[in-house]
Amino acid sequence: MNLIPEIEAAHDEIKALRRTIHAHPELRYEEVGTAKLVAENLERWGLTVHRGIGKTGVVGVLRRGSGSASIGLRADMDALPIQELNTFDHRSTHEGRMHACGHDGHTAMLLGAARHLARHGKFDGTVVFIFQPAEEGGAGARKMIEDGLFERFRVDAVFGIHNWPGIPARHFGVTEGPIMASSNEFRIRIRGTGSHAAMPHNGRDPVFTAVQIANGLQSIVTRNKKPIDTAVLSITQIHAGDAVNVVPDEAWLAGTVRTFTVETLDLIESRMRKIVQATAAAYECDVEFEFKRNYSPTINDPEQTRFAASVMAEVVGADNVDTSVEPTMSAEDFSFMLLEKPGCYAFLGNGDGRHRDTGHGMGPCMLHNASYDFNDELLSVGSTYWVRLAERFLAQ
Repeated sequence: MNLIPEIEAAHDEIKALRRTIHAHPELRYEEVGTAKLVAENLERWGLTVHRGIGKTGVVGVLRRGSGSASIGLRADMDALPIQELNTFDHRSTHEGRMHACGHDGHTAMLLGAARHLARHGKFDGTVVFIFQPAEEGGAGARKMIEDGLFERFRVDAVFGIHNWPGIPARHFGVTEGPIMASSNEFRIRIRGTGSHAAMPHNGRDPVFTAVQIANGLQSIVTRNKKPIDTAVLSITQIHAGDAVNVVPDEAWLAGTVRTFTVETLDLIESRMRKIVQATAAAYECDVEFEFKRNYSPTINDPEQTRFAASVMAEVVGADNVDTSVEPTMSAEDFSFMLLEKPGCYAFLGNGDGRHRDTGHGMGPCMLHNASYDFNDELLSVGSTYWVRLAERFLAQ
């Protein structure tokens, strides 16, 4: 382990910031207090600070020398609408809100890097610290981009990290190409003609039609998509009717689609539309099909991924860096930044949960779980990685 001594010496300060953020979680686009904490500390350390980008986002800029190279480092700030089960001292003080995904730790690690680079950084160029709102379903990255993020703060590449339970603490996982999937949702509304359940021939049954559509949609993954092109199509809701002896007028289905490529997503959406419309027509029902593309696949640039992996190896040792980590079908709106700029998104192991303070909930220390807590052992690792990444990138 090759951690920066000054960062290790500041561990308690950064840990205190992390736990303050954890105790005061804020949902997407409501990160007013978190943004204030971030901005005030960046200003205290001498960075130029820009607030209100993408509504509640914060950008800190640090320039040194005369170089024109620039790197973007991103952390997300928002929490989740979850009631925390932990009872330790830094538990959430806001009912129904919790940092159950580690964004408090992501923010703290980037603050630790900003502190060190402002006080001790030796580089020639510009570091852009991006503190993003609304990763959890709010597409805050896209909002910041639409608000002029990369026009106002030019970067040559952009990087992000996410803690990952199950990977050993202080280990990194990364891969070239897709590392996280696209996230998309659909809703299908079927209109038939209601009837008495004893006389279904007098109506047009939307429930039966919904079942046939559900079966037909599963054929897309098994019979239309190439077996080597990963995708998941999940129907998660079917709703219809109020009485056991009445065939209702309407039924609806909803669910999600996840893919690692846009091409596979295009195929699935096209086939879904044809199957839905043709099946409804076959049973003489009307149908509405809505398909919403939320987050794009998170696709790492090969060159920047190899570069980032070499920095990880420098920090934690090559044996602690998995450069072919298994991609996940979860989604991440850092994908929008990688559509604009080359870069790399990586996982930093959060361990198995044994790090949690006394008073943790009985559930597992997994993401989006009410018993989760970020592993403070990672703070110095993440901050050191950010610093070394910026220094080496700007030295190229």
